[in-house]
Amino acid sequence: MSATGLRTVDWIVTDLDGTLVGRDLRIVEPSLAALRRFIASGGTVVIATGRSEEAALPYYRTLGLTTPAILYNGARVVDLSTGAVLHRRSLAVAAWAKLTLLFAELPAGVWPVAFTQGRAHTTGSSPALLEYARRDGIELKRIGSWGDLPFDDIVKVMLICDRPELMDPAEEAVSAAVSGVTLVRSESTYLEALPAGATKGTALRELAASRGVALSAVAAIGDNPNDLDMIQAAGLGAAVGDGAETVRAAADVVVGPCAEGAVADLVARVLP
Repeated sequence: MSATGLRTVDWIVTDLDGTLVGRDLRIVEPSLAALRRFIASGGTVVIATGRSEEAALPYYRTLGLTTPAILYNGARVVDLSTGAVLHRRSLAVAAWAKLTLLFAELPAGVWPVAFTQGRAHTTGSSPALLEYARRDGIELKRIGSWGDLPFDDIVKVMLICDRPELMDPAEEAVSAAVSGVTLVRSESTYLEALPAGATKGTALRELAASRGVALSAVAAIGDNPNDLDMIQAAGLGAAVGDGAETVRAAADVVVGPCAEGAVADLVARVLP
């Protein structure tokens, strides 16, 4: 417990980009200090992100976490300190096969990236892909063919769009051609095809149950539609003040903008 009051939750589950991490790709300083105060009080912090192991690890280390991380928007729960995969989902073989056939028919300016074995793979090159790799701090491995990847261990596929207006036609194309996937929008130009049933909320439910933690003792915060299921699963769901309107409408509370310490605002509510 803190010296100033009692924690009202045991866990804080936080998204990274646009929630805890600002446009400069750093953890917002007031939020970092607040989470460290929450941990010092005996609370647990869990990262829940669309990022891969490689992309999430620097933030995990900055926070000094030893807890499992929800990665790939819920398709994996990984102990980043050891690399052990605690919960896993992969795209169905049939869904992956249909996606590979669809890639050639996607609108111009939509670039697929496939994740497997902890690496991101692509067959193309574009400024949008390079910017995505820079932002996530990862290496995009160029392959000659999608057939070069293991067909039974694809964690997720990202469609990186040159412009936001390509998102609707890209999603319509995938929805019409591929069944057995979960589609989420994680940024204005990022559409993700995940294994069926994979969401941050599902991963949170599984992780909390495995640790004997009641969802009523969990606060979760996010800013984009891929966070909706997570904030609705938690006992206290918080939306970032400058996040997506749909997330703000669904949340129990709306806190300040990311850059002004959205996560710090949440901590102030649960750790007086």
